[in-house]
Amino acid sequence: MKLNDTIVALATPSGAGAIAVIRVSGPDALNIVAPLFKAKSNKPLEDQPTHTIHLGNVMDGERTIDEVLASVFRAPKSYTGEETVELSCHGSPYIQQEIIQLLIRKGCRSAEAGEFTLRAFLNAKMDLSQAEAVADLINSENAASHQMAMQQMRGGFSNEIAKLREELLNFASLIELELDFAEEDVEFANRDQFRDLVSRIQTVLKRLIDSFATGNVLKNGIPVAIVGEPNVGKSTLLNALLNEERAIVSDIAGTTRDTIEDEMSIGGVGFRFIDTAGIRETKDVVESIGIKKTFEKISQAQVVVYLVDSSQIAVNRERLQEVRVEIEKIKNKFPQKPLLIIANKTDRLAEEEVENLKEKLQDISSHAERAEFLLLSAKTNLGVEELKDRLLEFVNTGALRNSDTIVTNSRHYAALLKALEEINKVEDGLNADLSGDLLAIDIRQALHHFGEITGEITNDDLLGNIFANFCIGK
Repeated sequence: MKLNDTIVALATPSGAGAIAVIRVSGPDALNIVAPLFKAKSNKPLEDQPTHTIHLGNVMDGERTIDEVLASVFRAPKSYTGEETVELSCHGSPYIQQEIIQLLIRKGCRSAEAGEFTLRAFLNAKMDLSQAEAVADLINSENAASHQMAMQQMRGGFSNEIAKLREELLNFASLIELELDFAEEDVEFANRDQFRDLVSRIQTVLKRLIDSFATGNVLKNGIPVAIVGEPNVGKSTLLNALLNEERAIVSDIAGTTRDTIEDEMSIGGVGFRFIDTAGIRETKDVVESIGIKKTFEKISQAQVVVYLVDSSQIAVNRERLQEVRVEIEKIKNKFPQKPLLIIANKTDRLAEEEVENLKEKLQDISSHAERAEFLLLSAKTNLGVEELKDRLLEFVNTGALRNSDTIVTNSRHYAALLKALEEINKVEDGLNADLSGDLLAIDIRQALHHFGEITGEITNDDLLGNIFANFCIGK
C-alpha cells in the first residue's frame, strides 16, 4: 500500500445510526476536504488551527449532501501523526457513501484495514505492541480484557521491554568496544554487573511468559465445562447462570447430545460455559459421540464443574460410591484442573439430609486435590450467586488487580520465549568465560527478539499480517 497518499474510510460501524464519522488522513487531507466544506462561519477550513470543530455543509458543487461537524487535527498532533479531518455526518448509509465517494473523486483513496493505526505506528505515535492493543481494545467484551488492552496501549508492556533492551544494549556496546581493543586485553563490561543484569532479565521474561496463560484465558473467556451424569440438571444450571432458556431442559435422560456454549461476564471477567452431554454407559451412537466430546471439552476447560443429583446420593450409598469413582477418574486424567463438585436439586432435601450430604461431599472433595463442593438448586436459583463467586476465586486475577503487565498476544509470547532462550545462552557463555565476540552473537539475537515486540525491528510481511486483522477505518 502507498503510505504517502491521502486515505478515507468510515470510522464508525457501517449501517444506519444517529451519526457516522468519516476519517480522512494524509498530506492533502485539508486541501481535499476544505473546498467541499462550506462553514456556517464562512471561515476557510484550511486556515483553522488544530483540534477545532466547525459546523457547516458538505457540498458537491451546488448540491448540499449533509450538514456536518468537521474536526481538524494538524500534523503531528493527530492519531496518525498526519493532517487529519473527521466529518461527523448523519448516520444514513446513503449520506455516508455519498460523502466518501465524493472524497474519493477529489483525490482520496479508500483506506486498507488498519491503515490509520499503521500510519500512527510508522509516524512513531505508538510502538507496535501498543498498536496491536488498539485491536484488542476494540474487541474487548468484558472489564478484564478491556483493562489488559488499556494497560498495553498505555505502554506498560513495551516500557518494560524497552528498559531491558536499553540496559542490554548498553552492555552490548561495551562488549563490542572490547573487540576493538582485543589485542590490549581490556574489559569495559564488568562481568559481575552483566551477570546481575542477565539474572534480572531472566526473571522479568519468565514472569511475562508465565502471565500469558492467565492473559490468554482472560482475553478469550475462561472455559468452564459443566459435566455429570444425564438428568442431574446441567442444562438447568446453564440456563440459571445465563438467566435465559439457552439449553433444552427435559426429564428424559440424554437430551443434550452435543455441547452447548455461551458466555457471560462475572465480576468483570469473561466466562465461557460449556454444557456437555451426560456421562453414562450407552449404546446410542449419537449420544456416545456427545460423551466423547464431553471429555474433549474437559481437557480444554480451565475449570470443571461436576454436577450430581443430591436427592439420589443423599439416600443411595451405591450412587454415592459411583460419584466418587467418576470424580477420581476426572482427577486422575486432569489432576491440575480445579474441580467444583455441585450437589444440585437440594430443594428436594430435608434439613437433616442437607447436613448429612455436606459431610459426604466434604469427604469426597478432601480426597481429590484442588476439588471443592457446593450445594445448589439450579431450579430455584439457590446457591447460583455463590457459584459465581467460587468461579472467580479459581481464576488468578491477582496480577489484574495489581495492574501488573499481562501478556495476551501470541506473537509477543513467541518473541519472549526466543529472547529468553538467547539470554540463557548469554548466561551459559558468561559462566564458561567465553570471549566477547561469542557473547555478542547471542546478545544481538536477544536484542533482535526484544525489537520484534515493540516494532524497532520489523518487515512488511509482519506488518501486513498484524494490521490485516484490524477493521477498516481504524
